[in-house]
Order: sequence, then structure tokens, then C-alpha cells
Amino acid sequence: MRHSRVINHLGRTSSHRKAMLSNMATSLILHKRITTTTAKAKALRTFVEPLITKSKEDSTHSRRVVFGYLKDKTAVAELFREVSPKVAERPGGYTRILKIGNRIGDNADMCIMELVDYNEAMLGGEAAKTKTTRRRRATKKKEETVVGTKAPKVANVKAEKTEKPVAKAEEAAGESVPEEK
Repeated sequence: MRHSRVINHLGRTSSHRKAMLSNMATSLILHKRITTTTAKAKALRTFVEPLITKSKEDSTHSRRVVFGYLKDKTAVAELFREVSPKVAERPGGYTRILKIGNRIGDNADMCIMELVDYNEAMLGGEAAKTKTTRRRRATKKKEETVVGTKAPKVANVKAEKTEKPVAKAEEAAGESVPEEK
């Protein structure tokens, strides 16, 4: 019986599993989004979220603890410099798993795992909502300025049309226009 056995071993030895999770966490921190199987993503979530929580306190001890798990200087620097200030107010839930279907070769459940605060598409949707709550007067003033700019363009086009027939009439009368070389 498997009472209280919550760790998914992922069909690997302990050392292989730790190394794989460390590499996946490093990739997630550096690239902000990775594509992997759903089982690996769920295991990675329990691995990387405590590290992000630890990175909120920028001390030498917490950097050394995180480096012990990640074993990559650039990932640790990225985590403490860029990721932790962005998630400082968030109480947890730093990652998102988006299922994308099954892999063609072996029909494994695939997903995209990403850091929540770095998805531009979902953050951009919120910004677009704030733009739609504008007042009516501001848009009417913009329309008036657009109409005002079209009028001079139309006048210039009419002036150009009137000049062309005059030049053609002079050529037809036999007067030659001197050409510049």
C-alpha cells in the first residue's frame, strides 16, 4: 500500500530525479516558460515554488540554500534580481500549468509551465480592459481633430489637379517647356 507517499518518482532514481528537477527549474527561471509533460510539471511545481519563496528574502544564506538546489549561478542571479521583486506581493502560486494536448510519439500529456507574472498575453488582456473604460468626450475630441486634418489634404489634391491641365494645354499649343538636364 502507498499510504502517505506523495512524491512522484517519475520512473527515475533519486539522483537522476533531483538532477532533472534542478535542470528544469533552471530552465524555467531563465526562460520563464517551458514545455514538458504534465507529471514532470507537477513535480517541478513542488520543487521550484519553495525556492521562489526563499528568494523573496535576499540574504547570503538564502542565496546559498537556493544555489544548493539549482547549482547554476546565472539562474540564482536571475531569480534574486528579476523574479523575486516581481512576485514580492504574491503569497504563493508562482507557476501556471497550461495543458496543450498529447505528444504525437507516445501520447503523453503535455503542458506549458510558466511563471505567472511573466505571461504578456494574460497581463496584456488586463491592460486592454482598462483602456476601454475611457470617457466619451476624449474620443469625440480625437474624431474632430481627424476630420480637421483631412480637409487640407483634399484641398492640396484639387490644386494639383488644376495644375496638370494647364501644363498639357501649353504643350498642345506648341510651346515647348524647357527640360532640365
